Amino acid sequence: MKKFLLPLLFLFLFLLESLFVQYLPAGLFGRNRIVAPHFLFAALLFLTIFVGKKQGIIYAAIFGLLFDIVYIEVIGIYLFLFPLITYLVSKIMQTMQANIFIAFLVSLFGIALLEIGVYEMYRLIHVTTLDFMSFMNLRFYPTLIFNAAFIIIVGYPLKRQFEKHAEALRDE
Repeated sequence: MKKFLLPLLFLFLFLLESLFVQYLPAGLFGRNRIVAPHFLFAALLFLTIFVGKKQGIIYAAIFGLLFDIVYIEVIGIYLFLFPLITYLVSKIMQTMQANIFIAFLVSLFGIALLEIGVYEMYRLIHVTTLDFMSFMNLRFYPTLIFNAAFIIIVGYPLKRQFEKHAEALRDE
């Protein structure tokens, strides 16, 4: 039963993102602002920080592919970026102590990399014509603020859950 809790948690966060987008009031962050919740990705980064690189990258690849299939027109963007950023976060965490404050900062850094990476890929394939400064003001800053609030709220429970999971893996 316990081995299904982690995939169910990620599946729940995956679904919660789409529900949040659907039911979030349009003018919450001001007129014409775009907010992209990255609940799933934040949890993947916490998994990488508190459990390990291997599990983080595997889950990132699986849910990156699922994200591309369900939500995105171009298959491969999230499949590529989720594991890549997860790997970078695991390398950063080799030099830092895994505590909640560092996890918060590194997760926000990972979300920032994801947002900029998706924007740059869309610019590369001409899906968007938005210039970089407009992107920063309309999407990047509101998204970081919103996801920072999410991480502040659920960061500690995620940390505790993933530490228990890591301990259970060591005991097997």
